[in-house]
Amino acid sequence: DLQLEESGGGSVQAGGSLRLSCRASGLIFADSGVAWYRQPPGNDACVLVSTLTTDGVTDYADSVKGRFTISRDNAKNTAYLQMNSLKPEDTAVYYCAVDGTVCGWGQGTQVTVSS
Repeated sequence: DLQLEESGGGSVQAGGSLRLSCRASGLIFADSGVAWYRQPPGNDACVLVSTLTTDGVTDYADSVKGRFTISRDNAKNTAYLQMNSLKPEDTAVYYCAVDGTVCGWGQGTQVTVSS
């Protein structure tokens, strides 16, 4: 049974930092790509934030380039999203996904950035 558990969200002021975690179970994590999505308030759609392949190739949405860093620890079955220089427009529920899952598979973690 594939499960994803996001954590690490919270409320911060603009310019602050947070590190999100995504713990996966029920799969061979090292064999899966990882992605982070976010769902802004009042928006039903998930927006792709960042991806990380099994080979270590990363990609970022233009809106977060230079501020966010995706990483993974295969030994811990966990992916991370380090978010620096946060802006109010980063406010959203953040979800992770692995191969075979979609945004919203886990419960998500709320990030709120105040100005």
